Amino acid sequence: MTIMPPNPDLLSVRGLRVDFRSGAGATQAVKGVSFDIQKGETVALVGESGSGKSVTALSILQLLPYPMAHHPAGSIRFRDTELLGADEKTLRQVRGNRIAMIFQEPMTSLNPLHSIERQINETLFLHKRLSTAAARARTLELLRLVGLPDPEKRLTAYPHELSGGQRQRVMIAMALANEPDLLIADEPTTALDVTIQAQILALLKDLQSRFGMALLLITHDLGVVRKMADRVCVMNQGEIVEQAKVDDLFIRPRHPYTQKLLSAEPRGNPLSPPEDAAEVMAADKLKVHFPIKKGLLRRTVGHVKAVDGVDVAVRRGHTVGVVGESGSGKTTLGLALLRLHASEGAIRFDGTDIQGWQPKRLRGLRREMQIVFQDPYGSLSPRLSVGQIIGEGLGIHGIGDRAERDAMVARALEEVGLPPEARNRYPHEFSGGQRQRIAIARALVLKPKFVVLDEPTSALDMSVQAQIVDLLRDIQARHNLAYLFISHDLRVVRALSSHVMVMKDGKVVEQGPTQRIFEEPREEYTRALLAAALNLEAVESPAVRT
Repeated sequence: MTIMPPNPDLLSVRGLRVDFRSGAGATQAVKGVSFDIQKGETVALVGESGSGKSVTALSILQLLPYPMAHHPAGSIRFRDTELLGADEKTLRQVRGNRIAMIFQEPMTSLNPLHSIERQINETLFLHKRLSTAAARARTLELLRLVGLPDPEKRLTAYPHELSGGQRQRVMIAMALANEPDLLIADEPTTALDVTIQAQILALLKDLQSRFGMALLLITHDLGVVRKMADRVCVMNQGEIVEQAKVDDLFIRPRHPYTQKLLSAEPRGNPLSPPEDAAEVMAADKLKVHFPIKKGLLRRTVGHVKAVDGVDVAVRRGHTVGVVGESGSGKTTLGLALLRLHASEGAIRFDGTDIQGWQPKRLRGLRREMQIVFQDPYGSLSPRLSVGQIIGEGLGIHGIGDRAERDAMVARALEEVGLPPEARNRYPHEFSGGQRQRIAIARALVLKPKFVVLDEPTSALDMSVQAQIVDLLRDIQARHNLAYLFISHDLRVVRALSSHVMVMKDGKVVEQGPTQRIFEEPREEYTRALLAAALNLEAVESPAVRT
């Protein structure tokens, strides 16, 4: 272990460079980054995807893949220990013990084959050398600390049996197991609903004050930064372009890139089409009930009422926003309207009841009903070129010959703001925002009347969100499209939707014009969603209440 001169800061990063080798060349991902973190302080690293935030954080614990990634220059000092180039013994003493990390997506960070107890115990066995009984007691204590309901019952649960918010609480419990001095949180709330996000942030703040630990928060959400951070480092293209105290940054941003980030929130108003526009898609008393089967013979013992008696109508040129927490039935409703889930109740498309139609008859109607999914990378085949992805539907429906289809693909790309030559490239060659534009082009090329937009902006940076919202609004105006817009981001819903439905436990608890819902919510659940999303009041976490 290398002993350095006394370090007044808990963590000191100086002139950090990170290069990724590729073929004969190298890409500079981080270019001379310097910042400090003091004990008990919260420092936020903010910037768009590709700015170098996560690469910088992973460098602290030396978690980047070697030899593809290397550090040509720089220093990372934790207390009086140099971490850059440290041996494995030194790093093992620090990782998960003195410095812990929470990753963005808990489902992929947790081992799907191991129980919650086993995964938390692993950290305690490794660093604390606890007995099985002592580790179990400590695990229960941690799960109670992070506010996980019924912790005794959760010990034997597997990650897939928990909700997104519960999985993130387990990740926090694992990170806190050894009471670290520094917690690195890499986009810890991006994948969560607004109310769960508020609870997780309140929980982190409470635990930070209890343990006196420092927090390095990596995020692109400036609302989270304003609520959580003491100081902010703004990153762009591998460099820190501005550092400031959080209040100074929001009141007096100096760098043009910071000013751009602060002004990037989705803005504008939804279109105002005629109220008596023709009805495109509608449903009456729509139900989607999934059977619960148990026993050796797999008998049905009950049902999960994912959608339970919902009425909905979407007119030409209108956007109906559907909001609610995970599990409220938003996505199931959209899939049921597209006849991608079995359901009960009338479903009308252009005035015709299509509920009883067989798949062969529905196939001809599919081109007029399209969907854009949440994850623009997972929904695009990595083995097909962009041209093949967008043109696939044209081929299935027998539209045009090869040359005509190629021209249609080129026009669809131009319509979403991408060059026609992009059709010869593959999805991995594009950014997240560009991939979402490709997904939108795939839906538009068939000239649909109705489009389900299932969380199309939640995986994107705020500035890219604003671009996609503007694009969707522009396309809707040009083609008079009907949108069902599913989202937990109420800022985006407000900018795009003329009518809002609030769902909870498969039912619509409130609906009405967007302005009325936002300014005069009538239901307590709607008020809680708005408070969490728009930071009107703090949402207490269960850990704080206990």
